[in-house]
Amino acid sequence: MRDKSGKSTLRGAFLSAPPDRLRPSRPPVRPSFDPMTQPWTASVLPFGAVPEHRLTPMALRSVLTGSIQRPLDIPNESLIRMPGREGTPVEAAVLVPIVQRPEGLTVLLTQRTAHLNDHAGQISFPGGRVESTDADVQATALRETEEETGLSRSFIECLGGLPRYVTGTGFAVSPITALVRPGFDLNPDTFEVAEIFEVPLSFLTDPANYRFHRVELADGRVRQYYSIPWNQYFIWGATAAMLLGMCQILSEAAAAAALSASD
Repeated sequence: MRDKSGKSTLRGAFLSAPPDRLRPSRPPVRPSFDPMTQPWTASVLPFGAVPEHRLTPMALRSVLTGSIQRPLDIPNESLIRMPGREGTPVEAAVLVPIVQRPEGLTVLLTQRTAHLNDHAGQISFPGGRVESTDADVQATALRETEEETGLSRSFIECLGGLPRYVTGTGFAVSPITALVRPGFDLNPDTFEVAEIFEVPLSFLTDPANYRFHRVELADGRVRQYYSIPWNQYFIWGATAAMLLGMCQILSEAAAAAALSASD
């Protein structure tokens, strides 16, 4: 169900974990600081906002199809692993679902429930751990998206992969970009998902909307991260970094296309 703004009004309540969720897991972790209260500065990045005419399904297909694996101007969380999350990272995959709304493209995001061991209460893409039964990371992203949100894969057109992102919580995340046809129904897993909402892609592909934070941790190490507040939602950390990475890829492609057209 959606309100007049197009935002999902579905919310979850705490439920007991079903039996298939009782597999061994690592100890819960929480940030040692409140990310929302940390000082910030305006982002200074070597790329600009993606022009509106480049935010179309055709333009996204031309840029995002295939696997993109190159360094981007986003923080490297893997340098500061949280206690208990050292060692080989757990392979995971997320879907970056870009919904083709008549009024413009949006990105579908979830807010995780507050009781989870990993990234509790945070804004995230639908996704999760790679299972041995998954054919590849795309299969993981599709399966997890369907399990978490109820979004049927019949509405999803996968495009390609963004650079793999290793989090401070010890996950190696493979983001899979996708276009989503409207008309789908949502049925969120209320154990994992508190809320589902959409953010305009034009907002997420403007670097001016990103804030840069720098916080000194108790052990003297310094953590750097981006945030992108939107309405009442505070998107930060790995999700903000992956969104900013996609923004960079699209912005640089738009600049290259404009330069080529002027020659």
